[in-house]
Amino acid sequence: MYKKAVEVPEGIEVTVEGLKVRVKGKLGELERNFENAHTRKTIRIEKEGNRIIVSTDRKNRKYKAIAFAIAAHIRNMFKGVQEGFEYRLKVVYTHFPINVQIQGGEMVIQNFMGEKAVRKVKLDPNVEVKIQGSEIVVKGLDKEMVGQLAAKIEQSCRVKGRDRRRFQDGIYMTMKAGKWL
Repeated sequence: MYKKAVEVPEGIEVTVEGLKVRVKGKLGELERNFENAHTRKTIRIEKEGNRIIVSTDRKNRKYKAIAFAIAAHIRNMFKGVQEGFEYRLKVVYTHFPINVQIQGGEMVIQNFMGEKAVRKVKLDPNVEVKIQGSEIVVKGLDKEMVGQLAAKIEQSCRVKGRDRRRFQDGIYMTMKAGKWL
């Protein structure tokens, strides 16, 4: 039997119902359901005092990895409701100035490599996006949602069919979840 304990930090409320975990902190609330085909009958999440215990009865590397991954997700939820997550991207161009704007629920990227076509990235309502000159700041409580949106923005301006050493225009990630790249 494998067990992984996660300490609940001060100022955070946690409720556990089966495999559903709800976390409340000073910045907001996150809820995540860890139930799927692999976890339904094999993984247990329990609250014991000031700790969350993620355990499995199976003596198998696969289920140990699943239990430890769920514990890591819960730690990320704690950090998200306490501090939040921030990703930063840099707009880089040499000849054609890239125009980036937020219109409605989308980020609109114009004049990439001189193209007339407009590139659009749909924004998630739970994630805050700010454009500060040539820098884009993506913030939110859920690490996966923030990271996924930052990756979508970066992928929208991927240079294809050309030598990337020469054509370096695009939007590139400079900070991931508080760590400079």
